[in-house]
Amino acid sequence: MTTLEIRDLHVSVAEGTDGTKEILRGVDLTVKAGEIHAIMGPNGSGKSTLAYAVAGHPKYEVTSGSVTLDGEDVLAMSVDERSRAGLFLAMQYPVEVPGVSVSNFLRSAVTAVRGEAPKLRQFSKEMKEAMANLSIDPAFAQRSLNEGFSGGEKKRHEILQLELLKPKIAVLDETDSGLDVDALKVVSEGVNRFASGGETGVLLITHYTRILRYVKPDFVHVFAGGRVVADGGPELAEELEDQGYEKYVKAGV
Repeated sequence: MTTLEIRDLHVSVAEGTDGTKEILRGVDLTVKAGEIHAIMGPNGSGKSTLAYAVAGHPKYEVTSGSVTLDGEDVLAMSVDERSRAGLFLAMQYPVEVPGVSVSNFLRSAVTAVRGEAPKLRQFSKEMKEAMANLSIDPAFAQRSLNEGFSGGEKKRHEILQLELLKPKIAVLDETDSGLDVDALKVVSEGVNRFASGGETGVLLITHYTRILRYVKPDFVHVFAGGRVVADGGPELAEELEDQGYEKYVKAGV
């Protein structure tokens, strides 16, 4: 069974000429295949830092702790090795890449993960089916990657990657950010399709409960002050909706 295991993770980030600042202060988290984990918390609590540290962003320095995927040391891997091992990050702010078409990017990514280039006809069929599932216009495939995309288009494209790359563990960083109701439903359906097979795990980072009305988490974790301060089930998200984060922020100080 696929397992992402994070133990006592401490992460610092560079702050210009002022040195570094510790953001994560001992995070413990285990995500297994067949599970959807929601991480909730206020701005600045360390949610996105966790996502980027697991993915290998060079700005974030792991000072202690461990991250393993099926027993393999993730922190010893380069960014591309983490992806090939089965980790996926849907970024909160996807980068624009002028001159690189969506279709070329996706085929290159699929080739890197699978270890061989898919036949063009077969890949085209896969891509069109995945785009149709996400209500994406076929002409979208010829546009430059994320250039001029609306917020909804960027997030649908992240889920399109998810459906084609089929990772073991998907880390989704505020995938609901900037989405209208229709786009939120489409993106949520994509996440649910990915998780439905029971062979993959999802770590869903969000501020709000609205996406959790469509993507039902098995576990909810509250982040504050760079660590997990509370764990529970879907009922914890409902409590946060009603009462906010104040008492948890105090617990994380």
